[in-house]
Amino acid sequence: MISRLLQSATVPFTAVKVLTDAGVIRFYGPATLAAVARTVGAWGTGLAGGVKSASIRYPDRVALVDDLGDETFAALESRGNAVADSLAALGVGEGDAVALMARNHRYFLEVALGTAKLGADVVLLNTAFAAPQLADVLERESPVAVVYDAEFAGLFAHPDVRRVADSWTAVVAWTDDEESLDPGVLTVERLIADGSDSPRFPPERSSRAIILTSGTTGTPKGAPRGNASASAALALLSKIPLRNGDRTLIAAPLFHTWGWAHLMLGMLLGNAAVLTRRFEPASALRLVSEQRCTAVVVIPVMLQRILQAPKEVLAGADFSGVRVVASSGSVIPGSIVTAWMDAFGDNLYNIYGSTEVAWATIAAPADLRAAPTTAGQVPFGTEVRLFDTEGRPVPQGSTGRIFVGNSMLFEGYTGGGDKERIDGLMSSGDVGRFDEHGRLFVEGRDDDMIVSGGENVFPQEVEEVLAAHPDVVEAAAIGVPDDDFGQRLRGFVVLHEGAVPNEAALLDHVRSQLARYKVPRELVFLPELPRNATGKIVKRTLGEVDL
Repeated sequence: MISRLLQSATVPFTAVKVLTDAGVIRFYGPATLAAVARTVGAWGTGLAGGVKSASIRYPDRVALVDDLGDETFAALESRGNAVADSLAALGVGEGDAVALMARNHRYFLEVALGTAKLGADVVLLNTAFAAPQLADVLERESPVAVVYDAEFAGLFAHPDVRRVADSWTAVVAWTDDEESLDPGVLTVERLIADGSDSPRFPPERSSRAIILTSGTTGTPKGAPRGNASASAALALLSKIPLRNGDRTLIAAPLFHTWGWAHLMLGMLLGNAAVLTRRFEPASALRLVSEQRCTAVVVIPVMLQRILQAPKEVLAGADFSGVRVVASSGSVIPGSIVTAWMDAFGDNLYNIYGSTEVAWATIAAPADLRAAPTTAGQVPFGTEVRLFDTEGRPVPQGSTGRIFVGNSMLFEGYTGGGDKERIDGLMSSGDVGRFDEHGRLFVEGRDDDMIVSGGENVFPQEVEEVLAAHPDVVEAAAIGVPDDDFGQRLRGFVVLHEGAVPNEAALLDHVRSQLARYKVPRELVFLPELPRNATGKIVKRTLGEVDL
C-alpha cells in the first residue's frame, strides 16, 4: 500500500514527509510488507484492500467502536468475508448493486466490506429519504439486495417503494429487538453466522460506492466512487494532522462523502472509528471523553448544536486530547467558527468540496482565525481555478465559478449526465474568489445568484452578515419574484432563546455592512431552518413558507 501511495505521488519528497508525519511510513517486518504488497496488488486500495491490509498490519488493533462494543481489524476482515459469502449465496455478483440504508454502526461497514469483496457496488442511501426519493433512487440503481436498519422497515413497505420493488432480497441490519422481527427475516448477523469467513479471491471488477447528492433541489443523483486514491489521502493529510493510531469519533453520516472518506482513511492509518448511531451533543461529548478520541469528524450543524448545549454539558466536556475537529458538508458561519475555537481550542479544520469533486480546499485553524469565513487553501495534489461564464480565467481577487482538478473527480452520474469540465477541471457548482494569501472564499451556489434591479446578488453573503448578529443563531436567504426589480431577497432567521424579533434592527445591521441592493426586503422568523440529514439547508422548503 505504501509503495502504491508513493508511486502515485507527483512530488515524492512531499509525499514521503506527509506519510512519515502521519505514521503511515514505519517499520514493518519483511513478511508483513510482502503480505501487504500482495494484498494491495490483488485487491487495490479500496475498502476490501484497505481492510485486508490493515488486518495484516494491525490484526489485534481496534478497528471500530459502537454500541455493541469493540471490533478488531482481524474480526472485521473475518466478518466481511462471511457477509460476502452469504450475499453471493443470495445472488449478488460482480457489477450488481446492494442498497444500504443504515446509521453509523458496525453493520454499515461490514455490509459495505462484504459487497466490495464481491466486486459489487454499494448504494449509500440517505437515512432522511422520504418514500418518493427512495423509490426514485431504487428504481434507477436496481439493487439485487437492500439492507436497512429495522427502523426503516416501514419506509421500504411504503406503496411508492413497493411499486418499484423488483426481486431484491431484504436484510435487516441494526435492530433493537431481534425477537420482534417476523420469522424468516434475514439479518446481517444471520448472514455472518451462515457465511464462511474463509479468505476470498479478488473479483475481476473493482467495487464502487455510489454516494448520492444531497437532493436539495430534486431527486438525488448517484456519484460513483471507485478504489480510494492515494493522492486523496495525501491531500487530507497534507493539511490535517491525523496520525496513525488515532481514535476518531465519526459523527458525520457514513453515507455522506465526508463520513465515508474517514472510514477509508482509517484503514490506511490503522485508526479506530468510534461510531454513534444518532448524534446528540451530550452523548457525542461523552464519547469523546470515554473513548479518548483524538479526532472528531462532523458536519457543520453538529458544531452549532454542541455550542448550543446546556452550560452544564459543555462544562463537563473534555476536549483536551482532541487535536482535530474536521468539518465538511456545508457552509460554517464565521460566528460559529470563532465561537468553537474560543470554546474548544484551535483544533477546527474546515474542508470545502462536493460529492462530485471530493475535497478542494482545506482551512486550518490559523486560516480560520485570520478569516473565519474562508474555505481554506488548496491541498497537495489539487488544482483550483476560477472561470467566468464564458470559460475564461478571472483576475486575482475577482469572483468566478470554481473548478477543481484532483484524482478524486467522479466519473459521471449513474443515471447519466456529468458536471461541466474545463481543461480537465470539474465545476463544483459554486462561485468564489481567492484573496492575496491564496485563501478561497465561497460566495454561493452559481445557480443561487439572483439579479435584483440589474445587480448580481449571492444569498450566502447576506446569510453570513445576518448570522453574525448576536441575536441570530442562523439565517438563510432566497430570491423571490419582485414586480419592480425582477427578484429580491427574502431572509429567514432563527433567533437565540429570549431574543425579541426585530426586523428593522436586523435589516439595519445588514445595511451597515452591505450594498443597498443586497439588503433583504423582508425577514421571516422561524424556530429552525429546514435541513436534510447532512445538515444542508433545504431552500426549496423555504420557498413554500407561508408569510
